[in-house]
Amino acid sequence: MIEGLERLLAKGTDSPELRFGLGKAYLERQEAERAVAHLRACVTHKQGYSAAWKLLGKAYQAQGDAVAAADAWRQGIAAAQQGGDKQAEKEMQVFLRRLEKIREG
Repeated sequence: MIEGLERLLAKGTDSPELRFGLGKAYLERQEAERAVAHLRACVTHKQGYSAAWKLLGKAYQAQGDAVAAADAWRQGIAAAQQGGDKQAEKEMQVFLRRLEKIREG
């Protein structure tokens, strides 16, 4: 799957959906650094893509970068609020609260 998506990207086919798919696939493979790169590109293309912000936060967290994870989720919450995506908003608020508790503890 990843190979096919990478081929599309190499041919010049770039879109938020392609970058999201690559980011998600790399995160599932536990390749957080590659996931971050694609998810950053995704939200650069489409800043209101709340699902991408959610995964970007998870990818940063997997890298051990709590500050970047929190920042991604805050931006994702704002994007979700603007887009009316209540579910994504709630999920990222939970992730952010959990992260803050870990950082405090």
